[in-house]
Amino acid sequence: MVRLINLKALLLFFAIIACNVEKGQEQETPTEPEKTFVWNNANIYFLLTDRFNNGDSSNDQMYDRKADGALLRNFMGGDIKGVTQKIKDGYFESMGITAIWLTPIWEQIHGFTDEGTGKTYSYHGYWARDWTAVDPNFGTFEELKEMVDTAHANGIRILMDVVINHTGPVTDIDSQWPDSWVRTGPTCAFTNKETTINCTLVENLPDIYTGSNEPVELPEFLISKWKEEGRYEQEIAELDAFFSSTGHPRAPRFYIMKWIVDYVKELGIDGFRVDTAKHTEAEIWGELKVLAAAAFEDWKDANPDQKLDNSPFYMTGEVYNYSLYSGQQFDMGENQMVNFYANGFESLINFAFKGDANKPVEELFSFYSEVLNNGDLKGYSILNYISSHDDGEPFDKERQHVLEAGTKLLLTPGASQIYYGDETARPLVIEGTNGDANLRSFMNWDELSNNVERNGYNISDVQQHWSKLGKFRKNHIAVGAGVHEKIADAPYTFKRTFSGQGHNDKVVVAMDFDGTNVTVSVSGVFEDGTELTEYYTGQKLTVEGGQVAVNNAGPLVLLGKS
Repeated sequence: MVRLINLKALLLFFAIIACNVEKGQEQETPTEPEKTFVWNNANIYFLLTDRFNNGDSSNDQMYDRKADGALLRNFMGGDIKGVTQKIKDGYFESMGITAIWLTPIWEQIHGFTDEGTGKTYSYHGYWARDWTAVDPNFGTFEELKEMVDTAHANGIRILMDVVINHTGPVTDIDSQWPDSWVRTGPTCAFTNKETTINCTLVENLPDIYTGSNEPVELPEFLISKWKEEGRYEQEIAELDAFFSSTGHPRAPRFYIMKWIVDYVKELGIDGFRVDTAKHTEAEIWGELKVLAAAAFEDWKDANPDQKLDNSPFYMTGEVYNYSLYSGQQFDMGENQMVNFYANGFESLINFAFKGDANKPVEELFSFYSEVLNNGDLKGYSILNYISSHDDGEPFDKERQHVLEAGTKLLLTPGASQIYYGDETARPLVIEGTNGDANLRSFMNWDELSNNVERNGYNISDVQQHWSKLGKFRKNHIAVGAGVHEKIADAPYTFKRTFSGQGHNDKVVVAMDFDGTNVTVSVSGVFEDGTELTEYYTGQKLTVEGGQVAVNNAGPLVLLGKS
């Protein structure tokens, strides 16, 4: 197996950089070429809004919510304003992030549940109470608009996490939606379509009748709430206009679709990450895509100075246990196959990557490239991840191989999803915590600023490693969207080439070499005399005799045209 990162080599690299700075030989920051973007090469940063950064401590406990939940099951203060601050601070730009995916930000249930894991509040955003309002624990609509505008001004897209298949649970202060809207049983058995769709995911999580076309009335509690807030007439007028213009029946799913798509129409949200996608009829995602895509084009027409480019609206989906090995067909059980790519999705989250990350790099890279460029997924994409908010068995659960994790995630073909804290070795096992709350500790900013050491790594060095790889990916669409081909075994060297969608790009990467001086073959990729940027160190290098000589190299050599 090719060893990706030698810790001693990394420490030596940073020592060399420090020495050069002392001697007045500071490395150049890579000159960034004209930006190009395709979603297949996206570097997406996924964060829990409540757990990332606290920009406004005055909204930490709204609706009389208390800090009395089980460990890591309270609201902890992270908010939309905190995300905006980090965009303005340049954190995402420093990481080469091209899109931010936030957990749902609309109003959550006000109470809590206590069903086996201790008292739990809706800090995660997946227990909706009112899709038309931003939850004040997360911030305000105006703050959300500022965040989206700030992201766009910095070349970053925003993905909104959307939920259509269920409401929040019933609590002592949160009533159930009407029986015409939701079912409360049976609990899903997940053996086929019927027992995956027409059921509740867990007890006390009312399931929306997404397959119904029967008209329903608005819940009384929602009408009363809107009237108290002085916006009942406006909401009703908008609903009347929506149903009149679309011709859709006033069925539960279309109400929710209207409410969700409004964020696209008003803010220019660039795409959706769809939650629990396999727990509804696949066809409804195609319906949602049509509405969202039209709203996105309307927003771009109305805001030509704010749009980033002409990329269409994007949707990626959580089809639990989907992997690229499934191709376009996902088995819902009993050989009942569903093609989610044919129902509005350009991409699906790849649950296989966390296991595939244990494979040798050439086997990993070449297989993923083949599937995406010549196999069943040609023309589509996947979203790879090593850890997430609800996967209790991530790659490198103990954070022992954080450099290898970054190298494999960010250099593997397909889009990449960085879960907040992957790049700072944020712990995924918290003593005294039950269940998936382990995965959701607050972002470890203090550890990063104090350069804490964990498992033999200095956290700031880890973050820098991920940052260098992220910038390389951001500047070269061939990294994630290109065709992979091995060039040499010693040192292990490969190229990626991309041609299409009006773009041409190529890169060469080398790893697994001894020492800090290395000669890399680029023959057949870059002509003699071509100036290249080496993105790990920032050096400018010139091709001579089909090779590039890199002195004072880091643990990786990342070559792309300047």
